[in-house]
Amino acid sequence: MRIEQQPLVVPSPTDLHQQVSEMIDWLATYGGQGEHGDHGVTRTLYSPAWQAAQSALEHCMREGGLIPRYDDVGNLFGRLSGTEQDGRVILTGSHLDTVVDGGKYDGAYGIIASFIAVRYLKEHYGTPRRSIEVVSLCEEEGSRFPMTYWGSGSMTGIRDMQQVEGIADAEGISFREAMGQAGFGMGIHPSPRRDDLECFIELHVEQGEVLEREGQSIGLVSHIVGQRRYEVTVSGESNHAGTTPMEWRRDALLTAAELIRLVGEWAKRQGDGLVATVGRMEIHPNVGNVIAREVTFSLDVRHPDAEVIRQFCEALFIEWKKIAAAQGTTLTYHKWMDEDPVAMSETLASKAQMILARQGISHRRMTSGAGHDSQVFGTYCPTSLLFVPSHLGISHSPREFTGTDELVCGVRLLIELLYELAY
Repeated sequence: MRIEQQPLVVPSPTDLHQQVSEMIDWLATYGGQGEHGDHGVTRTLYSPAWQAAQSALEHCMREGGLIPRYDDVGNLFGRLSGTEQDGRVILTGSHLDTVVDGGKYDGAYGIIASFIAVRYLKEHYGTPRRSIEVVSLCEEEGSRFPMTYWGSGSMTGIRDMQQVEGIADAEGISFREAMGQAGFGMGIHPSPRRDDLECFIELHVEQGEVLEREGQSIGLVSHIVGQRRYEVTVSGESNHAGTTPMEWRRDALLTAAELIRLVGEWAKRQGDGLVATVGRMEIHPNVGNVIAREVTFSLDVRHPDAEVIRQFCEALFIEWKKIAAAQGTTLTYHKWMDEDPVAMSETLASKAQMILARQGISHRRMTSGAGHDSQVFGTYCPTSLLFVPSHLGISHSPREFTGTDELVCGVRLLIELLYELAY
């Protein structure tokens, strides 16, 4: 029975403080090291810790008055059915999996916040007009298998079973085997593919320090940046470090150092939010008294405009080839990732901004430099990605931390946003 429409009363921060804090610590016990996962959380796809956490959330959803169900890849949904019969669903949540020795907020906070918000709305305002589902997405990180966005990708059609054939983890357990051991991938549960999503809302810790540095409580993400990633190889010639004159050398490492220096210099000069990173390097033969024959390194370039990325990379490689040739070395490269930026819904962001203005909550528009499930849903349905601050920008680490007051602020925003959309 639907309770008569009435003005929304958002719970006070005090009312939510204990709920949010306790649920964050509770979920961190699944795969967590130390009390409340304070020494890191490892909850990789289909692992025993992952299975236990999904089962615990399923029980929690049922106890909270939601109808839980799984799909065939292990995504967990808690449904609050609405009165409208068109079948459209407002989806809210995030991913359950973690990196190895990760933090207890990444992904988990979005699930917990969504559950608390929907439970509150059900208890105080009854049946919504539009159906809402809280989702605990099975995987986003790619920390066990070389496959990212398995949960959201399976729902939207960019991932399928053929893509996991031949994939195994570090222990040699195949993706298919792990899925089967967890009870999925056998047709017992419904297909993950969805065509009924009205929108997706993801509340997440920032994993950066922009909000904290600027003293803002909420980030309204306009775009998730595009990314290009390359593997770059510089080839030269090994020779004796003591007997080869400098002018005769074909030193792959010396060339690589000059190329990498240029990356930082040009990215800073760009000055419009572009970031470029060299984070991995292999040197051969990697001996102290031998000139390097070959150096392979990574290049990661990100920006919210695909054309800016393209122009930066093209100009960079033209200059790199000149430098390599001048030093008697050769340059080869392989582009293995090229993801376009994804825009979030301006309509949803504007609704959230109006709510924050009414509440007097500080906020800013921003881009996300990290990938999220929202970038998968953002090409499929209207999507909103909302950030709360991360202390010192630390994430994917046991030191990841967001204060409870800031977590509660995000939950209160989500309650009001879901109320406007669903009630």
